[in-house]
Amino acid sequence: MTRLVTILLVSSLACSASCAADGDLPRAYDPDPREVHLGRLTMLTNGAENAEAYWSGDGTRLVLQSNRPPFACDQIYVQPAAGGPAELVSTGLGRTTCAYFAGDGDRYIIYATTHLADPACPPPADLSQGYVWAIHAEYDIVRLDTQTGELVQLTETPGYDAEATVAPDGRTIVFTSARDGDLDIYTMNLDGGDVRRLTDTPGYDGGPFFSPDGTRICYRAHHPEDEDLADYQRLLANHLVRPGRLEIWIMNANGTGQRPVTALGCASFAPFFHPSGRSIIFSSNHPDPRGREFDLWLVGLDGSGLERVTFSEGFDGFPMFSPDGKRLAFGSNRHNGKPGETNVFVAQWRD
Repeated sequence: MTRLVTILLVSSLACSASCAADGDLPRAYDPDPREVHLGRLTMLTNGAENAEAYWSGDGTRLVLQSNRPPFACDQIYVQPAAGGPAELVSTGLGRTTCAYFAGDGDRYIIYATTHLADPACPPPADLSQGYVWAIHAEYDIVRLDTQTGELVQLTETPGYDAEATVAPDGRTIVFTSARDGDLDIYTMNLDGGDVRRLTDTPGYDGGPFFSPDGTRICYRAHHPEDEDLADYQRLLANHLVRPGRLEIWIMNANGTGQRPVTALGCASFAPFFHPSGRSIIFSSNHPDPRGREFDLWLVGLDGSGLERVTFSEGFDGFPMFSPDGKRLAFGSNRHNGKPGETNVFVAQWRD
């Protein structure tokens, strides 16, 4: 079921919101000499936390989330892939995440938002439980029509609905939901109809992306057992998940053939298919499961050929190849103006 949502326009904030993290950009950098797959790096944002930058179908734009001023928590922006000011496209209310282009001519943007339940930012994760991610029950997935400004609510079930991406043909959304009491992967049409559950093993299945030909889905997963399962279920009941141990998985687009690709015993996430469809790029703190050094890695679909891609100190994550396979967008701590900032980079890709 879908319903139209009245949009509160925030045009008065647009200039400050758009320009705050885009000053004196783009900047160009050479990669680390060990980063042999990367050509010249273009830095598209500068300041705050900017992440999950995903390409438009024509490769000219990126849609991303950022907590740049004046907002207290993440909002959705569209930015030219060659650099330039970012445009605020979400409402400026609540917290948003996981935006993706969809439809003919990239007419729509799919993203998750909490503002339908509460216009305020939701509380941060309770770190007294250790390092945990918040799984806000208020998240629902919406579809923004960039031509008319209409915002359509696609999910209305109780609990978390987020992490939505779209098949290459633009017809199917794959997403993560807690609607059945666990964190599982589902598909639905662009209008929110024909919802199908793909995973049902107890534990976290999420962050799904389609292969270039639309026949397979890669995702992150952790299927704990015994005491670890009880801890997972306790945290989930409090809208939390512990991401310290996640592996990369793959399945067919209809949910069959589910199998792990990695067995690294650490926090591996944000998988995305290589343009060839024969390998996956992802972020991981391998080989130190307790470490905070996250880099990009490549691995074959059978788990062979594990190769480190980035060597910059700190965090590198959320990789996505451009539609033509010639560029890689990702988030990184490199060249930060301040500690803790994450910025979006685009690199030429060298196979």
